[in-house]
Amino acid sequence: MSSVERQIVLDTETTGLDPKTGDRIVEIGCVEILDLMPTGQTYQAYINPERPMSASASDITGLSDDFLKDFPRFCDLADDFMAFIGEAPLVIHNAAFDVGFINAELARLERAPLNPARIIDTLAIARKKFPGQPNSLDALCKRLNVDNTSRTKHGALLDSEILAAVYAELLGGRQRGLGFRDETSPQGASAIAAQALAADLKPKGPHRPPRPHHPSQAELEAHEDFLKAHVTNPIWTRTE
Repeated sequence: MSSVERQIVLDTETTGLDPKTGDRIVEIGCVEILDLMPTGQTYQAYINPERPMSASASDITGLSDDFLKDFPRFCDLADDFMAFIGEAPLVIHNAAFDVGFINAELARLERAPLNPARIIDTLAIARKKFPGQPNSLDALCKRLNVDNTSRTKHGALLDSEILAAVYAELLGGRQRGLGFRDETSPQGASAIAAQALAADLKPKGPHRPPRPHHPSQAELEAHEDFLKAHVTNPIWTRTE
């Protein structure tokens, strides 16, 4: 029996959009999953960013400078956060954003960045599965019938819980037991994702040669016989 891989679904909230201009993390939320199912183990922390929230970020998250000022700084909780995620694969929606902020915080502490090989980007999975369609977290919730009615504001832990459900649905959801589970490799759900995407791209059903665009002579004659038998004085034959 193959081992079950531990994965961490992760989200952050920030003071703005760009860590290169000094924006910082204000909240981290993580949900532990085994075989795509939440275990009940979570990590959540508000963080004093040591700089003001942008107006847009405050509107999106509902977090204010006054609320955040008494919480620990990232350097104060980095050990606990890194211990919780361990070496597990990290499931993140639009991973470049969150990973960029986490790596910026780790760089301030002269720590190594996250290994890109451990990152599973659900936005990339969704874009392959639903090309040309909206693939925001809210759009995926609607498409995959995941309840997000409690998401009136962006919150890192709540968004991680919602993303865990979306991730499971992207990989087959409750239907995985109908044969999908048997194809699971010992490497766990990151291998499942690759298998699912490859399966989606395979042609379905037997190959059939393309049908000719033009009717055959026999089809034209049959059509003419049908019209003579069932249509009286058709409009397309009239001259006036």
